[in-house]
Amino acid sequence: MILKNGTLKQKEKKMKQSTRYLNEMDDVIYDKEWLKTANKDLELYYMQRGVEKKHNLRYDITILKPLMLGKEYNKTAGHKHPSNYPELYEVLEGQVIFLLQNDKHVYTINAKKTDKVIIPPNYEHIMINTTENEAKTCNWIYEFGNNIYDSIKQKKGLAYYLIKNNQWIKNPNYTDIPELEIIEPNKDFSKPIKEFNLQELDFLKNPENYTFDKGILKKI
Repeated sequence: MILKNGTLKQKEKKMKQSTRYLNEMDDVIYDKEWLKTANKDLELYYMQRGVEKKHNLRYDITILKPLMLGKEYNKTAGHKHPSNYPELYEVLEGQVIFLLQNDKHVYTINAKKTDKVIIPPNYEHIMINTTENEAKTCNWIYEFGNNIYDSIKQKKGLAYYLIKNNQWIKNPNYTDIPELEIIEPNKDFSKPIKEFNLQELDFLKNPENYTFDKGILKKI
């Protein structure tokens, strides 16, 4: 609705949504033979960034389509954050497999609706949808912790690919790959993360005051 002064009512503003297409992810796709003839305009997932903002924290939404990328399940491009900023996710709909890695550890988290996942500082990470339904997640992140994609592109993805029949395949572009660990979603949070107050989100802005042992948050 347009008011007399020409502005839109805040509650009726349509959030800008961006789309990730297959042609933006050529480098990180496992099935190169399928990629040769695939529709490069295929829509893989949607991102709504800045749905809410407060005190330099940004609330985003990601919607991951139920697709097969040849032999591989649909996934996000993957990124890490500058410096030591963590990230907090919640699954809103469907089911998501998180894959996280640093130089010493690679682990996976199978997260269902209402499950929470902390991405520790300095971890590269992706989300994977292995189901026949859309997967929807939300996240809080420090607004100045932009995404870095280059290191993952250079190695053609993370250290593992997840292909049909839920089979994990090692990425040959890595020389030393840690064994894949399986951990549980974070059990410390009960309410939706959208309702978190600034104190509960403090670890996103001041991670130096916390430890993040495989996603388990503790204040120093």
